[in-house]
Amino acid sequence: MAKEKSIKDLEDLPGIGSATAEKLREAGIDTIEKVATSSPHDLSDLTGISVDAAKKAIDAAKQATTIEYETGEQVFEKRKALGRITTGSKSFDELLGGGVETNGITEVYGKFASGKTQIGFQLSVNVQLPVEKGGLEGNVLFVDTEGTFRPERIATMAKAVGLDPEKALQNIFSVRAFSTEQQILTIERADKLVTEKNIKLIVVDSLMALFRSEFVGRGALGERQQKLNQHLHRLQSIADKYNLAVYVTNQVMDNPAILFGDPTTPVGGNIIAHAATTRLYIRKGKEDKRIIRLVDSPNMPEGECVIKITPEGIRD
Repeated sequence: MAKEKSIKDLEDLPGIGSATAEKLREAGIDTIEKVATSSPHDLSDLTGISVDAAKKAIDAAKQATTIEYETGEQVFEKRKALGRITTGSKSFDELLGGGVETNGITEVYGKFASGKTQIGFQLSVNVQLPVEKGGLEGNVLFVDTEGTFRPERIATMAKAVGLDPEKALQNIFSVRAFSTEQQILTIERADKLVTEKNIKLIVVDSLMALFRSEFVGRGALGERQQKLNQHLHRLQSIADKYNLAVYVTNQVMDNPAILFGDPTTPVGGNIIAHAATTRLYIRKGKEDKRIIRLVDSPNMPEGECVIKITPEGIRD
């Protein structure tokens, strides 16, 4: 009896030739798992194969996929291996349970000039520090969507923590994205850079700026949210795969429905709310002080802290 062919690629599925596989990949169905969770009619519409052929391909994909189970104890052991990047402020680190965590997305939202980008710069410097000093001895991919990347500011911050400013800048790989396509592609193709350059932090500043300017009006909202969702899932999968930290800044709007209290609301809706592991709201206080509120975290209670943005960087 002939040994069954193992299914690893789309082309290995019954009834799926190279042309059909290409159509699936173009539609974003690029893994066996995605075929397994598709509906026969959707698959048929996308590729032009019959519904019966689509059913066979889906059944074969289901048989070929495996689900890995872990006990709570195993997950707990894995979490002990997570890295944390110091923010430069003890009270801020305490609010986060020890710093910005790897394997997750940390989102900071706030008004213009509230300090979101400054935190991104500080983390880009601090991630390069030795582990005992609150770093991860790693490098940075900085996706700049608003032209806010300032090497001279980073050099000052690096000097303040005892790093060679020139070396610190060489360890930050900056990409200026001018469109959502560029922003998405930078993250889609990040694997090579992450492994070759020991990237331990990805900064996206700002996450929503280009999405807001390109997808205008209610008619474009569905497509915008779908693209944003895929982008965030990709960021999370990279964070998991390489045990790195993701820091994203987000813009805000005033919610007219809120009559009492602060009407400031982050943009991006529920998709960002669900995708971000940790959500922080930053607002200006007196002088150089900033108030940071922990809005959402899976393992830390809600709370606030006050930081200062000094010439040297983020401090207590």
